[in-house]
Amino acid sequence: MTDTSYRAPVPAPSLTPESGADVLRRVRDAVSARVIGQDDVIDDALTAFLSRGHLLVEGVPGTAKTLLVRSLATALGVRFARIQFTPDLMPSDVTGVSVVRDAARGFEYHPGPIFTDVLLADEINRAPAKTQAALLEAMAERQVTVDGTSRSLGPLFTVFATQNPVEHEGTFPLPEAQLDRFLLKSVMSYPSVDAELEMLARHEAGFDPEDDAALGEAAITDEEARALRSMVDRVRVAPEVRGYIASLARATREEPAITLGASPRATVALMRAAQAAAVLEGRDFVTPDDVKGRVASVLRHRVTLAPELEVEGRSVDDVLALIASRVAVPE
Repeated sequence: MTDTSYRAPVPAPSLTPESGADVLRRVRDAVSARVIGQDDVIDDALTAFLSRGHLLVEGVPGTAKTLLVRSLATALGVRFARIQFTPDLMPSDVTGVSVVRDAARGFEYHPGPIFTDVLLADEINRAPAKTQAALLEAMAERQVTVDGTSRSLGPLFTVFATQNPVEHEGTFPLPEAQLDRFLLKSVMSYPSVDAELEMLARHEAGFDPEDDAALGEAAITDEEARALRSMVDRVRVAPEVRGYIASLARATREEPAITLGASPRATVALMRAAQAAAVLEGRDFVTPDDVKGRVASVLRHRVTLAPELEVEGRSVDDVLALIASRVAVPE
């Protein structure tokens, strides 16, 4: 059963850039020990969590999308809930519902699985628009409204959503407004040969991804998780780096190959992701490489490629890489 109770806030411990990097290394090691050969996606997941953002993970079935989120929640020591999105899923199945216990007590609210720290929205594009809209409020405002009453979600609330890129029958494509609420979109590809061989060896040795015990213990405390998020807020972004971020966003709006460029919210998202990337590297300042390394994951779901380029087999990532190569990098 999902734990929906709130815990009293505890002052977060103070972390330096070096000690923060050590804490994050423990989380990385714990997750990568179970999710083999997906280091870039693990970094995207940590970036989203640190930035108080949300992550959309796209990949074919069987690439460990669910295992990634479960392992991350366990390593962070936070509450976890999973919702399997289906065409008949109702908003109340996500947010909760008010029921009548007896005439004297009236309606009593029963919280839904959304009241957690890390929420896995599995195959999010299989739910109808009305249910997706209920999740949109939670992602944007970190609250849900049921029967006219708004209820706040926890301070660590983060959505990790998955979708299958090859199966479209019975799906409901996410609207642009909801896609824009995901800080990052990560693509989970097939592992390398060496990673797949290591995966086979671990399964042969008895690893069972369906067994919660196989996920191990928490690598950090709840207080450390909140302290890591606070570190992102203190990361400095020099004026010339802010200018670089703005130039990248504006370049997508001026690129003929893109019919819909990055929004101002995307510009802010790129800066937040770069700040989290700095924390992952043990720094309290952003470098141009932090920005450039997050261009694809922050913008790929926020821009629209011209139809003729899609016919030619060009991808959004190809165009974004070209734009990033053209924009001058500050010294």
